[in-house]
Amino acid sequence: MLHSSLANVLLTLVHWRLESDADGIGWLCFDRQDAGANTLSAETMAELGACLDALEASALKGLVIYSGKSRGFIAGADINEFPALDSEARAYAVVRQGQDILARLEALPFPSVAVLNGFALGGGLELALACTRRLAIAGSEPVYGLPEVLLGVHPGFGGTVRLTQLIGVRKAMDLMLTGRSIRPVQAWKYGLVDAVATEEKWRSGATHLLAEGLERARAPWLDRLLGLALLRPRLARKLRDKVSKKAPVEHYPAPHALIALWEKNGNLATPAAYNAEAESFARLVMTPTSRNLVRVFFLQERLKKLVSNAEPVKRVHVVGAGVMGGDIAAWCALRGIEVSLQDRELKYIEPALERARKLFERKLRQPDALDAATSRLTADPEGRGIATADVVIEAIFEDLAAKRELFARVEPQLKAGAILATNTSSIRLEDLSTCLQEPGRLIGLHFFNPVAKLPLVEVVAAPASSAASVDAGIAFARRIAKLPLPCRSHPGFLVNRILAPYIAEALELLREGVPAAEIDLAATDFGMPMGPIELADSVGLDVSAHVARILAPVIGREVAPEIEELVRQKHLGLKTGQGFYTYRERKPVRPALAPGSSDSAVQERLILALLNEAVSCLQEAIVADADLVDAGVIFGTGFAPFRGGPLHYARATGIDAVVDRLEALAIQHGSRFRPSPGWKLLAN
Repeated sequence: MLHSSLANVLLTLVHWRLESDADGIGWLCFDRQDAGANTLSAETMAELGACLDALEASALKGLVIYSGKSRGFIAGADINEFPALDSEARAYAVVRQGQDILARLEALPFPSVAVLNGFALGGGLELALACTRRLAIAGSEPVYGLPEVLLGVHPGFGGTVRLTQLIGVRKAMDLMLTGRSIRPVQAWKYGLVDAVATEEKWRSGATHLLAEGLERARAPWLDRLLGLALLRPRLARKLRDKVSKKAPVEHYPAPHALIALWEKNGNLATPAAYNAEAESFARLVMTPTSRNLVRVFFLQERLKKLVSNAEPVKRVHVVGAGVMGGDIAAWCALRGIEVSLQDRELKYIEPALERARKLFERKLRQPDALDAATSRLTADPEGRGIATADVVIEAIFEDLAAKRELFARVEPQLKAGAILATNTSSIRLEDLSTCLQEPGRLIGLHFFNPVAKLPLVEVVAAPASSAASVDAGIAFARRIAKLPLPCRSHPGFLVNRILAPYIAEALELLREGVPAAEIDLAATDFGMPMGPIELADSVGLDVSAHVARILAPVIGREVAPEIEELVRQKHLGLKTGQGFYTYRERKPVRPALAPGSSDSAVQERLILALLNEAVSCLQEAIVADADLVDAGVIFGTGFAPFRGGPLHYARATGIDAVVDRLEALAIQHGSRFRPSPGWKLLAN
């Protein structure tokens, strides 16, 4: 079915295999060599072009594109090639070449079907959109999406045009502006895929879709109406207003550029629309925002690739069913681990089980999966699960004596090879391990609140912690889809140590008469997910005060009397409805302030306090290097991702300039702003 000379060319390909069957169907397999997942690199795209040479010259009746990887179709473009896009002209040329290849796929004289087995993301989904139809393999995970905005760009291989044409502007913009992924059944309801098949029947499902011919699906009539030039500006304005609340254009230009593309070109698949997409992508990929978000991606990949040879964790026992302990237990059960949850009485465990059920209902749509997760989490007031657990996690209140007493009771019950972990947020492991017969078992596994949202786990090692225990902690964090950050035992470890002076400076500003709402606005204007006053309330003022007491001699700041007084009055923040703010429906009551209107002097004091402590942590080797400091603060606090991390931001600003401002603030406000010796280390 293939021209002989072109068939010979295909024999030289490395990543693609093209075969034809007796019915005249071509089967094109993508299996990128020396890689665990398929990605679209310059080499794999060039080979796809060679495949299209053969296909265009063939007499095939249809084409099925499928993956040679068992767990996914195509993960997207090869992000490792992004740094090589060193000019707008180069970036434009690369995406135009990609557009041209997918346009050739779309223009084949016979129908094509993409078989999506697992994830189809970014450029991978764009390739599938160029096919006539798409067949999903049934599954419960959200695996289809266009997450390019998370890298500071938007789709560049024609996705902004094809997705809108296929499912309409409302659903298409929702996917592209958020970067979120959807499940196969939801993709079918959206019209993104044409059918859903089981793993066993995908071949027959694909040939059935080929039989439907060359006609392509179109967006619903209302979306086609919204694409009219008269109506586009109104919808574009609504989209911008919604996006600006979470992604202001000065911080995140990509969503706004995406809206502008649609407002200009509507639903039309014209050469001008594709060219505009390529030009816009090329501009965005050169912005500091995109460069920094790509950096964040690589930081995340570094933490994901931390591996160990530890035995896989099958059973976890959590002691302490409060907010943190209960939520850690629920997350572990969600990720497929058998979990027992202990507290003094069943009545203290039941609220955690109720919260877990709500988490499972949010994350799992299929009833059998929901029931399975629920059955994996059991109440265990007597602590019987300790004896069979691979990991025992202590998550009781922050009290050294209480934790020691618990460890002394738990240790004799541990099975051989089990690790004992503490979720302490501030206490040194050396101080906790004095009661243990085998201190090498003890590590820190410090999760962040809310557990289901913040991806980081600090894996803390004391001098006595065994390498095997630390490895097991890293393996456990990856097993439950968290990002492990290896840390040295030290009061506050990395993230809380860096946050402490940031929050303390906010309370100093409050004492000087700056309103809480204005302090928080200065932080959110910088790009923080919430301000330091609201953060203290959210953590709990009792917890914040306790951590502040432990860290006071480390960071050289006294505990703010305001926070001590609120704790004395039992106004503990969000969990009691009253703290520095009053809360209604879990939202702080405060005056509405215009974003971007904050006081730059307030912002400078907050951010420089944080930066100065971050560089001190680098100097004291709390983690191995500056990139891990940045990773910890980004993934543990949500620190403005578009800035690339606190130390990266300091470098971009200029270390000499940062040190000069700290020295000026030290003269004005006192020794707490004295520049850390760590700045010299960072400069070198």
